[in-house]
Amino acid sequence: MTSRQGARRRRRDWRQWGPGLLLISPSLILVGIFVYGMIGININTSLLNMHTAGQVSGRKGSEPVGLDNFIGLFANPDFRHSFMNLVLFTVAFLAGTLILGFLWAWLLDRPIKGEGIFRSIFLFPMAVSFVASGVVWRWLLNSAQGEQASGLNRLFEMLGLRFLESSWTQDTTLGILAIALPAIWQLAGYVMALFLAGFRGIPEDLREAARVDGATEWQLYRSIIFPQLTPIALSAVIIIGHMSLKSFDLVMSITDQRTYSTKVPAIDMFNFMTDNDYSNAAAVGTILLVLVAIAVVPYLIHDAKGRR
Repeated sequence: MTSRQGARRRRRDWRQWGPGLLLISPSLILVGIFVYGMIGININTSLLNMHTAGQVSGRKGSEPVGLDNFIGLFANPDFRHSFMNLVLFTVAFLAGTLILGFLWAWLLDRPIKGEGIFRSIFLFPMAVSFVASGVVWRWLLNSAQGEQASGLNRLFEMLGLRFLESSWTQDTTLGILAIALPAIWQLAGYVMALFLAGFRGIPEDLREAARVDGATEWQLYRSIIFPQLTPIALSAVIIIGHMSLKSFDLVMSITDQRTYSTKVPAIDMFNFMTDNDYSNAAAVGTILLVLVAIAVVPYLIHDAKGRR
């Protein structure tokens, strides 16, 4: 190939790809700096011994310590408690939203009157912020019992169901599950919408053909409907799972950063930042980033393979 032919080819390639690259270059630059650049800075900070205000301001030096901050976090009983809270919260959040969302979608898939009203009621909590709903649930989950009871405990008291009264968020072992209740209430409608779209996307002719062939309702769901809903369920798991791993505002609005029973890693990160312990805060952020990546990246890879 001569130099003149090479120049013509480069000009042709530029005319083909150049305008598009110029169009998206501002977004690429901003994402590169403020997303991936900040992630890199956060990871670098997590590998330093920047634990005091003097080190943060630059008056004192900081040195690389490798993975010592991560080892120290998992050796800390308080952080292990926070991490276990996160696991319990994620499991309860996922199970609750998937079960309720599927049941609501299954009910709305029946030909019932007032479907639009019920759908709006189920979806309404999504329009409320976690902070706003957290303020209401803070009152509902009040741990006072007996004559001082309020919220749900007061309701159980009035109905003669005192055995249902609970300390809710004050329980050191299972208090985090009380935080999962408002989270499930708020996101179950969203999962319901996903499953309902999946139900409506299954052709009615396919269902009728299976019934004509003698399939029972269980066989119909097991062999036709459930396989069709599998991608919907996987998407719901990814969306709800990564939201639960980052939970912060709901926990802060129902309890606060000092409540041991409901601490999660995001709360620990906030507390470390408040104490100018930037390295441990960055280490917690890196751990959360890795957890979210473990949840999301396999799905993205599977989705890309499916499209090809």
